[in-house]
Amino acid sequence: MTMRIFIPRDAGAVAVGADDVALAFEQAAAAAGKPIEIVRTGSRGLYWLEPMVELATPNGRVAFGPVTPGDAPSLLGVMTSDGPHALRLGITDEIAWLKRQTRLTFARCGVVDPRSVDDYRAHGGYRGLERALGLTPDQILVDVTTSGLRGRGGAGFPTGIKWRTVAQASADRKYIVCNADEGDSGTFADRMIMEGDPLVVIEGMTIAGITVGATKGYIYIRSEYPHAVTAMNTAIAAAKQAGFLGSRIGGSAHCFDLEVRVGAGAYVCGEETSLLESLEGRRGIVRAKPPLPAHKGLFGRPSVINNVLSFAAIPFILDNGAKAYADFGMGRSRGTMPIQLAGNIKYGGLFEAAFGVTLGELVDEIGGGTLTGRPVRAVQVGGPLGAYFPRDLFDTPFDYEAFAARDGLIGHGGVVVFDDSVDMAKQARFAMEFCAVESCGKCTPCRIGSTRGVETIGKIINGERVAENLAVIEDLCNTMKFGSLCALGGFTPYPVMSALKHFREDFGPAPATLQAAE
Repeated sequence: MTMRIFIPRDAGAVAVGADDVALAFEQAAAAAGKPIEIVRTGSRGLYWLEPMVELATPNGRVAFGPVTPGDAPSLLGVMTSDGPHALRLGITDEIAWLKRQTRLTFARCGVVDPRSVDDYRAHGGYRGLERALGLTPDQILVDVTTSGLRGRGGAGFPTGIKWRTVAQASADRKYIVCNADEGDSGTFADRMIMEGDPLVVIEGMTIAGITVGATKGYIYIRSEYPHAVTAMNTAIAAAKQAGFLGSRIGGSAHCFDLEVRVGAGAYVCGEETSLLESLEGRRGIVRAKPPLPAHKGLFGRPSVINNVLSFAAIPFILDNGAKAYADFGMGRSRGTMPIQLAGNIKYGGLFEAAFGVTLGELVDEIGGGTLTGRPVRAVQVGGPLGAYFPRDLFDTPFDYEAFAARDGLIGHGGVVVFDDSVDMAKQARFAMEFCAVESCGKCTPCRIGSTRGVETIGKIINGERVAENLAVIEDLCNTMKFGSLCALGGFTPYPVMSALKHFREDFGPAPATLQAAE
């Protein structure tokens, strides 16, 4: 009997030896004369257990990890006998960290062969598109709007409103653009879904094209993601071969085609108008708005621009209905959010949950606290431009409005943990340094303000005229927040001011007037 073994080809797993593990299993099986079939999947997202190897059994897939090449012979010996092994984790779906999740978007990631349309369809893929083909564009828009889906790239703009704007625009051609320029520190959900379930992104973009009347789409992927580029190109070819891209999609009259474009690594190209400039072959510089991309986007045509996770959520909504998605979450934040736990954390990885889980639950219970075992001092949510939250704010629910009420951002769902050895004044300076390096240079508040910010925080750290320089920093942040053309300059004040607000002691002694006020 042939053993079916699943080993991830996800970049995170490959980085810790997954390719070597796959080769070791092939060699061990050949030496032992045991027939095996190795399926290279995506990652389940339990990164402290990678490479995690799974075996198909009548009772479900059984997981082992983290596996090294040297473990392959011994694992082959116990896999079929159900014998004890130090790396045995039990039935994969019963692992507590996975079982606690609500996997709607990532339901197939780590489960299916990302290069197989047949495997994708066997696990519910393309049912959303098949239903969409039987609906009118207005009916699809009702579903997307009623679901409450908001942009998962960070802005949180209602997806249904964006799509309807493009659908109602008059033009000889429209475009669908997928923003896969995932550049925030501590984020990897876009990469994971592209490498582990790329067809769900393709299906979501195809549904968007049908809805707004677009026949061409582009997936803009950062150059640092070569595995994702390969996975998306392979999946696009497979979808075309199966009749789900190109002309007469699924036997219908609709046409839609996709193309991957690779960015050059500029952080600012994660901003939608800079991305459009890059797609059109120019330097990635922010455009002034209006006009909005929904009216005048790629090549001057109306364009839907959404994040990878936004498109990946669409097939579930069309397959299961808007209510099934909207039933999860809280307030205006509906559905689930793939949260990425990173930094100094014991259990780092991808955790998909309904909106409403608290920051404390994510860090202390799900993440297991710090890897070093030291107390958690600060958590940055929303990438390098996100605010730093102290433990006092760990009761904050993961919700767009709840974070905004406390001067924070959810962003792309990245959570980076720091223990009590962190120097928050240096973290604040790093935010300004990051902005100075990544600024496109078009607007003065971002270009000049960030450079002055680095210099001024440096003076504060050195104890130079602390009171006066703190006032300068506050003024700089106010100018950048309200005067910058895009979120790069506009959001840089969040980490700076939150560090100053919650960790004032790291910025030297408070001036006498401030001490009296406190």
